[in-house]
Amino acid sequence: MIAVQFPAANAFEIAQVAQPVAQAGEVLITLKAAALNHRDVWIKKGQYMGLKYPCTPGSDGAGVVTAVGAGVSGSWIGKEVIINPSFNWGNKESAQSDQFTILGLPREGTCAEFITIPESQLELKPKALSWSEAAALPLAGLTAWRALKERAQLKSTDRVLVSGIGGGVALFALQFAVASGAEVWVTSSSLEKISKAISLGAKGGFLYTETGWVTHALKQTGAFDVIIDSAGGEGLNDLIDAVASGGKIVFYGATCGNPTSIALLKIFWRQISLLGTTMGSPSDWKAMIAFVETYSIKPVISNVFSLAEASDAFKLMEKGGQFGKIVLKIS
Repeated sequence: MIAVQFPAANAFEIAQVAQPVAQAGEVLITLKAAALNHRDVWIKKGQYMGLKYPCTPGSDGAGVVTAVGAGVSGSWIGKEVIINPSFNWGNKESAQSDQFTILGLPREGTCAEFITIPESQLELKPKALSWSEAAALPLAGLTAWRALKERAQLKSTDRVLVSGIGGGVALFALQFAVASGAEVWVTSSSLEKISKAISLGAKGGFLYTETGWVTHALKQTGAFDVIIDSAGGEGLNDLIDAVASGGKIVFYGATCGNPTSIALLKIFWRQISLLGTTMGSPSDWKAMIAFVETYSIKPVISNVFSLAEASDAFKLMEKGGQFGKIVLKIS
């Protein structure tokens, strides 16, 4: 079969590899679409934990079940499915287990024509979603869902700020919060991205590249009950200033690294909660899928490439030029 391969750090190729065979408890899926995440870029660059090469990247995918392994009902054959990329969460809802992994490393990922997946990771594809939309949903949707619903305990009366709008998780956070009845604002370095966010239901946005953006935001909107962020870094103290007393800042990444200092006095005196989150549990996954179907959420697609054009897709992801998910269409 054809698959994207990282033969080594900072190396990329589209290669012929052996087609996998469904083992006991698994199904073979003919993939129709896959989607990229920043995680795939970090693996390509050799900047991720547990690296192994060669590997096939990809945590997001949707397709048709074409064969089943021992112990799996043949009724799955022909079903249109999406894949839960959160493996071995464990028995605690509060955090993942030590055995937790994400599809695409160490297990071979979705940027290929076929993949084998444990039956427990399958969900029927929401009928209203196209193949590209279905492939765009899993990792980013699950991450945004847990950040908002489980960690932040979002209420319809909350004022929410989603930072760095344009990436998959941030956009799902915007869409889920708007559908939940919350008042949502965004930040970006791009007025064009803020305008697009407004078309998706945001009340407005702020350029985080402008000095004093927090002061401007507080004058315009008031403080935020919930902030969803993936950057961290020196901007963390801006978010502490922007959040309401008793409010919550939820982090699902730290692309700007650690801050050199943190305003602890403000955090304890104003009863602010800093909350970390990663992916989601099986119950989060089920709840997220049900919410998407109930509220007719449509994932935002930035660009669609063929599998043969995967190199261009990765270049776009590395530039950060997308607004929404980057999808690979797999014939």
